Amino acid sequence: RMAAAAGPWRAGRARRRRRGREEEEEDDDEEGEGGPGTEAVLRRLREAREPSGAALTPPPAGAVRAPLGAEPPARCVCYGLGRFGRCPAARDQLAFLLLLLDELRVPPARCALFDPVFSAREAAALRALGLCLLPENEEGKHGVQGAATLFYMVHCGKALYNNLLWSNWSPAALSKLVIIGNSFRGIEERLLSRILERDYSYIAKV
Repeated sequence: RMAAAAGPWRAGRARRRRRGREEEEEDDDEEGEGGPGTEAVLRRLREAREPSGAALTPPPAGAVRAPLGAEPPARCVCYGLGRFGRCPAARDQLAFLLLLLDELRVPPARCALFDPVFSAREAAALRALGLCLLPENEEGKHGVQGAATLFYMVHCGKALYNNLLWSNWSPAALSKLVIIGNSFRGIEERLLSRILERDYSYIAKV
């Protein structure tokens, strides 16, 4: 029995962040007037990819390819991206993901995303970019299905990482899995060992 399934993944309440680049932009009423439409969301994303915007450096594609040896990633799964339509940090993360897909030569149609907080406009923007949306909340339980897979999980909690590892806990599957996300060593250092072993046993094992 998996130790990590401590209830479903729930979206946190939107909140204002500190002033500066991390501060969310006003767009609280998704269907109300004055919020950014799909075209505005795409425009903001294009600006984030420009050197004058987020100043994103070329992504480390080699660091992703190296663990997989000669087999390049064939697909990508992204969890927990956040409200990129109104949050500059989440928008930068999406822009970086798109650049990384370009570097890895992974077609957008082979990149699937899920976040319960996505608005209808954000979902439409992702589809306009050629990306796919997962139809349901998998709670991180996504198998690699025999193909080298990149998991982009920069804003995810411990339970999702644990569920992902549990779903792929075999030498064959783990050898085809690369995660861009939080440090497992950091998680280990911040938790009591008994809690790590009890609630996140696959993070402890890895």
